[in-house]
Amino acid sequence: MKNNIWLAKSCKNYKSLLLLSSASFVLSPSVYAQQLQSEFSQDFTQSSSPDAFNSDDNVTDGDENRTQRTRTEFTPFIEVTQVAFTDFEDGSSDVLTYTSVAVGADASIQTRRAQGQINIRYERLFGYDSGLEDQDFVTGLARANYRLTRELSIEAGGLASRTGLDSRGPTSFNQVGNQDNVTQVYSAYAGPTLSTTVNSVDVNAQYLVGYTRIESGDIGVIAGPGPAVDTFSDSISQSASLSFGQRPGVSLPFGWAIGGGYNQEDGDQLDQRFRDVFVRADVTVPLSSNLFAVGGIGYEDVQVSERDALRDALGNPISDDSGRLVTDEGSPRLVTLEEDGLIWDAGVLWRPSRRTSVEARFGRRYGSDTYTGSLSYQPTDNTTFNISAFDQVSGFGSLLNDNLQSIGTQFDSFRNPLSGNIGGCAFSRDGSTCFNGALQTAASSNFRSRGVNATLSSRFGNWDVGIGGGYNRRRFLASELGAQAFLAGTVDENYFVQAFFGTQFDERSSFQGSVFYNLNDSGIDGSSNVTTYGANAAYLREVLTGLQATVAVGLDGFDQPGFDSALSASALLGLRYNF
Repeated sequence: MKNNIWLAKSCKNYKSLLLLSSASFVLSPSVYAQQLQSEFSQDFTQSSSPDAFNSDDNVTDGDENRTQRTRTEFTPFIEVTQVAFTDFEDGSSDVLTYTSVAVGADASIQTRRAQGQINIRYERLFGYDSGLEDQDFVTGLARANYRLTRELSIEAGGLASRTGLDSRGPTSFNQVGNQDNVTQVYSAYAGPTLSTTVNSVDVNAQYLVGYTRIESGDIGVIAGPGPAVDTFSDSISQSASLSFGQRPGVSLPFGWAIGGGYNQEDGDQLDQRFRDVFVRADVTVPLSSNLFAVGGIGYEDVQVSERDALRDALGNPISDDSGRLVTDEGSPRLVTLEEDGLIWDAGVLWRPSRRTSVEARFGRRYGSDTYTGSLSYQPTDNTTFNISAFDQVSGFGSLLNDNLQSIGTQFDSFRNPLSGNIGGCAFSRDGSTCFNGALQTAASSNFRSRGVNATLSSRFGNWDVGIGGGYNRRRFLASELGAQAFLAGTVDENYFVQAFFGTQFDERSSFQGSVFYNLNDSGIDGSSNVTTYGANAAYLREVLTGLQATVAVGLDGFDQPGFDSALSASALLGLRYNF
């Protein structure tokens, strides 16, 4: 009886947190396949805990007369900027200039049913006669969730950004002018989520579909030494999962869950395909009021495959006008990874307070050992710190969709004041992420990705600060019989750190800046390490109501053995009008 009383108290204190397998369903299925773990995100506790629907901020049947706490913001804008830049180490003193015109909008909504945010910007660059080509860019970030009923909601997310194309070549941080080795990428996903309780059993289900595309017009000449790596074109990714279980103490002294899922990404280039089907059972065993043993066992079938490229009379792969390989639709499917059998993992979960959670697991998956874990710490309302260790097989598109899903519906993102590009990291109390690892390289081949990411966002006095960093080890899954045989088993490693900061001087003026460092070590024969770094700073001043002037400066540099290092500077003068 004493043990039952202790267990009941333990579960009461954390009933919205210890939700076993069904809780982890709200994670992307690729993560869910690793373990059916307890989930601590605010999104989940708000949508799954019965008590959460008793507040005015949530929808319940028949509460239409309640006072709604609604906040909506919509700010369209137009910008005109003049940019100048020069290279200090190319042996010339030429200063190139161009003008850009941009339109966009920043919007957010928070109601009892809907939460979301979007920051979108379209820019047209005019190069005049300076040797720069006219170009169009679209950049933006969006996340949204709409609750149809107490149990059913729809979520969506999207990213438009300019990013590096080939990890073997340098990429400018500030991306001013016409950049080599830079491409435009778009990614979006959407789908319904069901979270309910049936006879004391938590039931969760989800289906997501995503689309990712890279514009072929941006490919150009691939930077860096060694053979050309085939570039990702577009893909459709789908994921579905279902789980049910009970918290500790509901029917048994331990928590239990049974679930399964299906993931697939179909890429256009070489008809790339990643498919993953799994089922598993998990348990959560209380060891004390805040320490739990967790583990699971199941079966998984993973297959990655591709087709060969068309070849000329000499047997060489044929490329199209954009530099991409042409798929031989009649060639047999070439399997690059095939693993089926038992999967398992075990570990500990520590939740000493509502502001701190730590989880670490060791297991077996993909035919080898796997290590995963997470740490979430929120010492104050203004400070959030997260670390995650991951291990998953994925494609370029599905990995971007996973990153988007991990962002909260209200977030802080930072635009580069010189290029307007949105990328790097996004921070929120509900979840933060850095896209650096997902955008590491735009190769068409699928891969196994392992690494660690960390984010810190905080407000110190009048300063807002965001820091992100991590390590990503990507092993490519290419067929030794296909057109990209040189990629088979190749390991590409990437280290990065990025920091953002800003402050409001007074009602009319503010300051923001960022710094960046990236080291890439490509395993492709003939390649060398590439180090890129950069910084920028901007002063913003409201000169009239709605009219804002901006002055910004930036530095970019890169070092690569066997090539001349480079250091460039840029400056911007601009006006922005908020309608």
